[in-house]
Amino acid sequence: MIPAEVEYRIAYYFFRMYLPDEVRFQIEDRLLPTCMWSEEEDLDHDELVRWAVEIIDEQLEDKRFK
Repeated sequence: MIPAEVEYRIAYYFFRMYLPDEVRFQIEDRLLPTCMWSEEEDLDHDELVRWAVEIIDEQLEDKRFK
């Protein structure tokens, strides 16, 4: 099994290097207000991930990465 920290670092690299800026901006626009106005322990991390994945799936529907 791959350690969670390694998966996180790979995902972070992909997010910053390969995700188109407009998709990143949409994700940040959707998640930041919730994150800014809530305490860390009050955040529903699963919901935040779902929101981001929905945006990524919608925006990258037919795109491929090299």
